[in-house]
Amino acid sequence: MKSVAHKADFCVVGGGMAGLCAAIAAARHGAKVVLMQERPVLGGNASSEIRMWICGARGKNNRETGILEEIILENYYRNPQKNYHIWDSVLYEKVRFEKNITLLLNCTCTSLEMDGNRIKSVKGWQMTTQTWHTVEAKIFADCSGDSILAPLSGAEFRVGREARDEFNESIGPVEADKKTMGMSCLIQAREMPYPQPFIPPAWAYDYPTEDDIPHEFRSHDVRETNFWWIELGGDQDSIHDTEEIRDELLKIAFGIWDHIKNHGDHGAENWTLEWIGFLPGKRESRRYVGDHILTQNDVRAEGRFDDIVAYGGWPMDDHHPAGFRYPWPPTIYHHAPSPYGIPYRCLYSRNIENLMFAGRNISATHAALSSTRVMGTCAIMGQAVGTAAAIAIRDGLTPRGVYQQRIGELQQALMEDDCYLPWHKRNISELTKRAKLTASEGDPEPLRNGIDRPVGDEDNGWIGNIGAWVQYEFDRPERIRELRFVFDSDLNRPEHNMPCNYPLNDTSFCVPATLVKKFSIQIQSESGDWCTIKRVENNYQRLVRLNIDVTAKAIRFIPEATWGADKAHVFAWDVR
Repeated sequence: MKSVAHKADFCVVGGGMAGLCAAIAAARHGAKVVLMQERPVLGGNASSEIRMWICGARGKNNRETGILEEIILENYYRNPQKNYHIWDSVLYEKVRFEKNITLLLNCTCTSLEMDGNRIKSVKGWQMTTQTWHTVEAKIFADCSGDSILAPLSGAEFRVGREARDEFNESIGPVEADKKTMGMSCLIQAREMPYPQPFIPPAWAYDYPTEDDIPHEFRSHDVRETNFWWIELGGDQDSIHDTEEIRDELLKIAFGIWDHIKNHGDHGAENWTLEWIGFLPGKRESRRYVGDHILTQNDVRAEGRFDDIVAYGGWPMDDHHPAGFRYPWPPTIYHHAPSPYGIPYRCLYSRNIENLMFAGRNISATHAALSSTRVMGTCAIMGQAVGTAAAIAIRDGLTPRGVYQQRIGELQQALMEDDCYLPWHKRNISELTKRAKLTASEGDPEPLRNGIDRPVGDEDNGWIGNIGAWVQYEFDRPERIRELRFVFDSDLNRPEHNMPCNYPLNDTSFCVPATLVKKFSIQIQSESGDWCTIKRVENNYQRLVRLNIDVTAKAIRFIPEATWGADKAHVFAWDVR
């Protein structure tokens, strides 16, 4: 068989939302990256193979930004019909055409080579080319969900639920066990303008009456659910029993759709089965052990760690291991504050020197994982891991060394890339700070306060009419090389990244109306004359960086159009 050897700075195993964001972040910060993904598409549980929407922190203005927001906004712009294969292509292109990333799709990690307590290389089998790929790297990140590098490397990991007394977690079981949350094969349905018959396969389970279905599931409207509650496997081995569990999930899924269509009136006469997942979406399996294990009490205390690099805000959503076969409510939503901080020390291995991780496999107890596992949270942890890896590679540090020597730099780099860190402020450039800031209307000072979204009662932005201006003026002509903007992408918008089902008269995706679509940049010369040096006609992103090279006495930003809002809303404008 053919063999190919790769040398990289950073190797990411697993191309879900966490791994994808880790790879992109590291590459954009200068690291040479290889991303090894065993599936033909990227996105993991968010991909067309599984189709779970991306959830994250709840509450006003708590939506995750950074690379994740960039991707979702690209999808809104490019994919108004909400086509899952276009969504796949958006994820694909973000990785495939990032200049510092080598993407290995359909490549399953099967083994690795150690050098003491460091991983030297990993090896994967790419079935489409019948090729062995060996990747040697300085730092590795396991974003595979099932933590394949843990048993291969000897990294410490946990499986199952901790006893209540181990970490004084009130929501844990009295005795520890190996049970986890289960996995689901999701369903998507589409409404048609005329009746749609359904004939179930002979092997599907039969649910002729409401009493044959656990009571919690009966009230779900086909328009509003992705059938997440078709869940099994938490009381089995969530890795080695996956194929057996999948078979049972499919029998249930087709049986549920048969019940909806053929037993009783569920308002689904015109609905057809658009898609059913044959790859289960997993919630929990192996969890690594890092320098800190996040617990229920950390979450409840808001996670105010000195080394916060991400945040959560989903409830501690603890699914019963029996899933669909449990006769009572399938999940308990234990309170979690939103936001709460997640420390960097949960994202690298305690005993393998160059191993990091992000996603549902971080260093957390089962209780804390029930909140951190959602993909919005996983994605921003991935961006933190990738950014940290790039810093470590640049300075010859281990992941732990970044914590010991560069944690402040890591936090600033994340905020610079529009990752919100609660209770922290982004550093503002000296040129921005010392300039005189004025506007034709409104108060522009929040544009340089280092907080790039509303927090509590503080808007932290400038609002102006179309055609208004904001201006930086300098004591003497200054050379300006870069402009950085953060626009309002409506962090409270109700839309997920993709839909659960397709009603007949469903609305299309669209770019958030609040985003600035068109704007111009003007500069003032030493003689006092103004001229336009840059005009952006079709912006649909929240974070915008413009590379320019001008010398100016003053510089103006003029919003000329939004995607629908009456006024422009801007959270940051930096000049460098």
